[in-house]
Amino acid sequence: MTKTPVPWRPASFPADAAAAAQLREWLDDTSYALHGVGHDFRGAGLSDGDFSGAWLIDAVLTGVELDSASFYRADLTGADLTGANLVGVDLVRAKLDRAMLRSARLDGADMVKASLHDVDASGASLRGTRIMGASLYDVDLRGADLTDAVLFQNTFKVTVDDTTLVRGLTGTAFGPVTVVSGEGTRKLTGPDIEAWIAERGGQVRVLEPHNTRRTPA
Repeated sequence: MTKTPVPWRPASFPADAAAAAQLREWLDDTSYALHGVGHDFRGAGLSDGDFSGAWLIDAVLTGVELDSASFYRADLTGADLTGANLVGVDLVRAKLDRAMLRSARLDGADMVKASLHDVDASGASLRGTRIMGASLYDVDLRGADLTDAVLFQNTFKVTVDDTTLVRGLTGTAFGPVTVVSGEGTRKLTGPDIEAWIAERGGQVRVLEPHNTRRTPA
């Protein structure tokens, strides 16, 4: 006898009444994307949920359990994900511009073609994360852990420091990278980025910007 699949339910609902009501309403009819713009989802347990295409602009998801959830093509612009558990999350084509990812855990997440502009990801853990074809522009990665993460042709205008971990980081990316240290701030490009990462156990090839490539004679 074939068992009927049990519909997904959150482990816990948000403490905020309005957010909880919005989530319950969506669970009654998941034929449309969750509309959680500006809602406060703190206290919710949303692991394994499918939030593809969700509208979570300026949502508060601080410390929320979101591991193994899907945010495919979701709009998380300006969302506060400080300290959130995003381990193994699907963020393919997700929009995370101006999001707060400070101390968030993104280990093993899939960030293919994600957009991260003006993002604070300081202290975030991105161990083994797939960051491929993504746009990281003005992203603060000071104190972040990119151990064994994989890059592929990403815009990679990021800020790092001596506590940023890049051991096992591999792939390709465009620069520049800004390094902050006790000696001040310096901007690295091309081979200097490769050397900085190599000194710390990673192996990344920095690509030449398209608009500066020489045309063959």
